[in-house]
Amino acid sequence: MSRPVSPTVVLVHGAFADASSYARLIPELTAAGLEVVAPAVPNRSLVDDAAYIASVVRAIPGPVVLVGHSYGGAVITVAGTEDNVQALVYLAGYALEEGESLGELQGRFPDSGLGDALVYTPFPVPGSDETGTDVSVEVERFPALFAADLDSELAAVLAVSQRPLAARAFTETAPVAAWKDKPSWGLVATADRTLNPEVERYGYERAGMTTIEVDSSHLVMLAQPKAVAELIQDVVRSTAH
Repeated sequence: MSRPVSPTVVLVHGAFADASSYARLIPELTAAGLEVVAPAVPNRSLVDDAAYIASVVRAIPGPVVLVGHSYGGAVITVAGTEDNVQALVYLAGYALEEGESLGELQGRFPDSGLGDALVYTPFPVPGSDETGTDVSVEVERFPALFAADLDSELAAVLAVSQRPLAARAFTETAPVAAWKDKPSWGLVATADRTLNPEVERYGYERAGMTTIEVDSSHLVMLAQPKAVAELIQDVVRSTAH
């Protein structure tokens, strides 16, 4: 009997962050013998970002476990329909329904405190006379909102190295919801001050996900990398075939 093919774990970062937000999780996964890919998400539009991540997934031979943090959860909801995706993992993430936007899902619940800390900055749209709008977080408020349980020096670095999210990503609707057809797991960060934990719970429960809760800030993969790694390893074992 042939041995199951171990999947590649693809880590999709969220808004106001980049792939280095997985810096403490990746060593845990590679030490467990897992192949890991952590691409840079353009953070320009939900549909375009999902198309890019889908292209990364298609280029990987063999099965994939697709992991999304925060906005990355919305991205994997769309990109996760690729044939070789065998499971989805949401980390303090948005599990959108088909036809739903980030703003619609979040708007059903009290604001976390993030809303009045956002900064809007115009940027030129390549090949067009139009101007887009980048959304970021006030540098001074970022540590308390995102990383209250992280080392203050690290939180300060994260605050000034944000990868903004284009405003259009908040209003674009998900054309599909991959969790309807793929086994899915969700992690709630119970001390999250960026995304209301009730948004996380609601999306996960609606999707019928297997859910765990971890006492953590929004950046759970930096604050609690071992717990996140254990979840992903459980998913890999559960979906091996």
